[in-house]
Amino acid sequence: MNILKTRLMATFAAAALIVAAAAPRACALQIKRMELSNGAVLLISEQHQLPMLTMAIAFDAGSRRDPADKGGLATLTAAALMQGTKDLSASDFNREVDFMGSSINIAASRDFTIASVTTLKKYQSQSIHLLAQLLQEPGLRAADFKRKQAEQIADIKASEEEPGYAADVAFVHAIFGDRPYGHMPEGSTASVARLTPADVSDFYKNYYKLGSAVIAVAGDVDANQIKAELESEFTGLKGRVPAQPAPAPIEIPPGIHAQLIDRNVAQANLMLGSGGVARSNPDYYKLQVMNYILGGGGFASRLMKVVRSQHGLAYSIGSAFAAHKYQGAFLVVLQTKNSSANEALKLVLAQMREIQENPVSDAEMASAKKYLVGSFPLKLDRQSSIVGFMLDTEIYNLGLDYADRYPKLIDAVTKDDVRKVAREYLHPDALDLVAVANQAEAKIDVAKLQPPAQSAAAK
Repeated sequence: MNILKTRLMATFAAAALIVAAAAPRACALQIKRMELSNGAVLLISEQHQLPMLTMAIAFDAGSRRDPADKGGLATLTAAALMQGTKDLSASDFNREVDFMGSSINIAASRDFTIASVTTLKKYQSQSIHLLAQLLQEPGLRAADFKRKQAEQIADIKASEEEPGYAADVAFVHAIFGDRPYGHMPEGSTASVARLTPADVSDFYKNYYKLGSAVIAVAGDVDANQIKAELESEFTGLKGRVPAQPAPAPIEIPPGIHAQLIDRNVAQANLMLGSGGVARSNPDYYKLQVMNYILGGGGFASRLMKVVRSQHGLAYSIGSAFAAHKYQGAFLVVLQTKNSSANEALKLVLAQMREIQENPVSDAEMASAKKYLVGSFPLKLDRQSSIVGFMLDTEIYNLGLDYADRYPKLIDAVTKDDVRKVAREYLHPDALDLVAVANQAEAKIDVAKLQPPAQSAAAK
């Protein structure tokens, strides 16, 4: 559940493993785009190597749709929907799915809720029928609601014991405030405890609408046949979800704005950052190259080389632009000894200023492009990856030829582009900082982290 940190650390690990071996490869992917009569967009990639298929439906029902005082509602609704249909209890439903060796799941993220099925070709019709019944005729029984609500609260309580999770929660709220991304998708113990069966029922009725959905299918299918099958199975969930107003831009005043959370821990968990970009931002690809060099490239990144390798202050450190449907965040995440927190933070800020002020090297550019282009085919290495990729192409309007265009978009980035976006999107003099640490040992001195002009004024 430590979403920001988990995703970021997975990126660092992948970069460390792939950077040395990555090499450009062809990324051709044939995608057929259709529309169902209910308004859903259908994307199909016929993959006949194995007798199986994966299908996913992206509903405009992510946690950004949670009402202000009801964080965790999207997550709880997805969990409640998984508890069987009107005719099948949760155990009976799971028994039928397990008998076929299939997998059916519904899970909410910040932007969307994804309902998915993976099955052998011979069980295609039965598995799709079960998913359709789960979505269109859910049980939504009171007893199931209470059980899933209790489980969600218990999971949150367990996560709250983790310093990294506490940092996530505080950082998300500091950056986004009352905006749609200003809470964890699972909510808080208090917000989830307030939810009722009526809340779940209303959220389901309001946001599970196929007219606003994107369906992606990859596997051993015939495009026309699967379209006809989906037309037959998904006759409900009609209508569209009204567009959500875009939140106001994130504006952090000058200075380092710190939340110091005291925990009896051996290592300080530090997160610092500012407003980032939406996935649709035209500078997205320039930012990918710049951030790889700064902190996203694992052992090839400057933050890893300077903070870990040269100064020995962190085992893991990195940066990322978490781009969503709306403006996301730029963040740096690291763990260091309590006693070295101040020094590590100063080094991070220094590296942010360095990449703004001086051109990156030819070697750094070559390394970043080699990784970003060479690792791209790994996003298409299995059916589930292809399905997720296809959803992204439609949701973010990337185009059906995006797999072929991506290498060119990265290769077109110049050193001047890197410096320009670093200056525009990095804000070392206006940041939110969250430090979960033994504060008596860490003794984080915010004044000494402030920009030079502000530090002088403070004296």
